[in-house]
Amino acid sequence: MAKNLIIVESPTKVKTIKKFLGSSYAVEASGGHVRDLPKSALGVDVDADFEPHYITIRGKGEVISALKKQAKKADKIYLATDPDREGEAIAWHLKEILSSEDRKISRITFNEITKNAVKASLKAPRDLNMDLIDAQQARRVLDRVVGYRISPLLWKKVKRGLSAGRVQSASLAMICRREDEINAFEKEEFWTLTAMVSAEGSRKPLELQYAGRKKLTSEEETQKLIDKLTGAAFKISDIQETKKTRKPPLPFTTSTLQQEASRVLNFSTQKTMRIAQQLYEGVDVKGSGTIGLITYLRTDSTRIAEEADAAARAYIAEKYGTDHVGRKQASSAAGGRIQDAHEAIRPTDITLIPASVSDSLSRDQLRLYQLIWRRFTASRMAEARYNTLTIKAEADGEPFKASANIKTFDGFLSIYDTDEDKLKGTSALTKITADTKLTFVSFDPKQHFTQPPAHFTEATLVRAMEEAGIGRPSTYAPTITTMLGRHYLTKDGKNLFVTELGEAVNNIMKEYFPDIADEGFTAGMESELDQVEEGAEDWKKPVRDYYPALMNSVKKAEEELDKIKIADEVSNELCEVCGRNLVIKYGPHGRFLACPGFPECRFTKPLTEKAGVKCPLCGGEILIRKTKKGRRYYGCENNPTCEYMSWRKPSDEEPEK
Repeated sequence: MAKNLIIVESPTKVKTIKKFLGSSYAVEASGGHVRDLPKSALGVDVDADFEPHYITIRGKGEVISALKKQAKKADKIYLATDPDREGEAIAWHLKEILSSEDRKISRITFNEITKNAVKASLKAPRDLNMDLIDAQQARRVLDRVVGYRISPLLWKKVKRGLSAGRVQSASLAMICRREDEINAFEKEEFWTLTAMVSAEGSRKPLELQYAGRKKLTSEEETQKLIDKLTGAAFKISDIQETKKTRKPPLPFTTSTLQQEASRVLNFSTQKTMRIAQQLYEGVDVKGSGTIGLITYLRTDSTRIAEEADAAARAYIAEKYGTDHVGRKQASSAAGGRIQDAHEAIRPTDITLIPASVSDSLSRDQLRLYQLIWRRFTASRMAEARYNTLTIKAEADGEPFKASANIKTFDGFLSIYDTDEDKLKGTSALTKITADTKLTFVSFDPKQHFTQPPAHFTEATLVRAMEEAGIGRPSTYAPTITTMLGRHYLTKDGKNLFVTELGEAVNNIMKEYFPDIADEGFTAGMESELDQVEEGAEDWKKPVRDYYPALMNSVKKAEEELDKIKIADEVSNELCEVCGRNLVIKYGPHGRFLACPGFPECRFTKPLTEKAGVKCPLCGGEILIRKTKKGRRYYGCENNPTCEYMSWRKPSDEEPEK
C-alpha cells in the first residue's frame, strides 16, 4: 500500500509521474485551484485590512474529499504543484484544506516532469514559501478590488459583461494609442533608383542602388537625376569586404516562444500555451510511455541547467562536429528582474529529436516541439560567420552601391535558419574587382510611400507588454484572450483592431482611472509587488496604498459619467421576418446576426464569412464555419443540397478530388 501521497494539479501529470515511482507512492490531482475568492461578491474585507475570504470552488467537493481520504492513509504528503507563484499559492490552499495532516506535508518542485527531476525533488522537500504565496495574494486581491469596483461601473454606464483590470487596461491603452498613431499618420512620398549594369565577365546583370545623401522625394527629382546620368559611364570606386558574425539565439522564454510560434506557425498566444502545456505535462510516446517533452513553460529566464547544457553540446559535437559547438553563453532576461526564475523552455532530452516522436504527437504538437527543440539546440551552437561585400560605383559624381552577405560558416543556421537569418550570396559581386568594366543597361525608378506604424498582432503586443513591464509570463495570453472575449479587440488575419466598445472603455479608463490605464504606473506596481515576493514589503501595503484613490475615482465616475450607447454594426443582410437590416451581435460562441427590432422581432442567423474560393463540387461560395466546439471548417453555401465540407481551405487552382 502507498505510504506517500504526491498531489499535482493536472490529471495528465498523474499518469506521467506514476510511471517514475514505485507502489509506495500514490499520485493524485487537485485539478488546479481548490479555493478562491467568491465570484458573486468582492471576497475581500476592506474594513478588516483587506483580509481575503476564500471559499471552496464549486464542484471541487468530491476532489477535496478524495484528497483528504488519501492524506489520512499517507505517512508523508508532497505538494507538487507548478513551480511558480500561483503553484505555490495552490499548494498553500491544499495545505489549509488538509490542515489536520499538517505535520506530514512538504513542498516539492521540479522544472521538468522527468524521472530524474521528480526523484531529485523528493530528496529535497521544503516548507512552503510564504513570500511567494503573499506575492500571489497581493496580486489576486489587488486585481479583485480593481476589477470588482470598476467593472460594475462599466456595466452601468456602457453595457453588462464588461471588465477592467490592471494589466488588461494598460494593454488596451497601448493598443488604442497605436491606433491613434496610425490614424494620424501622414504618408510621405519617396523614390528609389536602381541602375542595371552589366559587369565584364559576368552574365548576370548587376543592380546598383542610388546612394546619394539627398533623398529622392518626387518623380520630378528622380527624372532629373536620370536625365543627368543618361550617357554617363559607371565605374567601380571602392570594394570593401568585412568579416562579420551572427550570434545564435537565446533559448525560448514564454514571451519569445509566443512571438516565434505566431510568426512561424501562425499560432495564437492561447494556442501556443495550450499545446506547450500538453508537451510539459506529458505525451504518450510509443515505446517509452508517457514523457514530459519540455520544461516548464511560464518563465522569463534564459538560464539552462548545466546537465542539459552539457548534454546538448555533446549531441551537437557528435551530430554536427566540434566546430559547431558554441562558446559558453551568458543568459539574459527580458525586462529587468526575472520572474518565476526557472530555466528557459527547452526539451527535457536533447536526444528525443522531433522525428523520433513524430508518430506520437499531433501535427500542432510536433510543430511546436520542433520549434522548441531547434531553438534550444541552436542556442548551444557556434555563431554563423559571413563576409559582407560592398561594391561602390560612381556615374557623373553620383554614388551607387550594391552589397551582399556571403556565408562562410553556417554554425547555428544549419539547424535554425529563420527568415531573418538567411544569408544569401551574390556570385556577380564576388567576381568583381576594381578594374571590372561596367556597361550601363537601364534605370529602374520606383515610387514608394512611408508606412504608418504596424497594427499590433498578438505576438508584437506580447513583446510590447514585456518591454513595458506590464504583466508577467503567465498573464500575456489570458490578457489578450480576455480583451478579445470582451470584444474590446477584433482580429483581421493576425492584426488586432480596437472596436468601438474598446475605444469607449479605454476613454473611460483614461479619464477617470488614468493610473490603471498608464503602463508606467502598472509596471511600477508590478515592481512593488515583486518586493513582496522578495520579502521586503508587507503584501497588503500595495492594496492599502491604492484603494482610497481607486474609490475616489469610482465615485467621481459614477457622478459625472453619462450612459454611453454603443451602436451595433449594421450588416447588408435583411431580416427574413420584418425586413430591417440585421446587426452584428456578440454571443458566448462569437458573432451572429440579429434583428434590431428585438424584442418585438427575435430573428437571428449565423454570421457567415466567405473564404474567397469556390466550392470544388458545385461552384458555390465556400463559407468559413465553426463546429459547436469552436473548430473552424469550410462548407458550401448551398448546404444541405451540396455536402462539401473540409477542415482545410480548398484551392481554386487545385480542386479537391
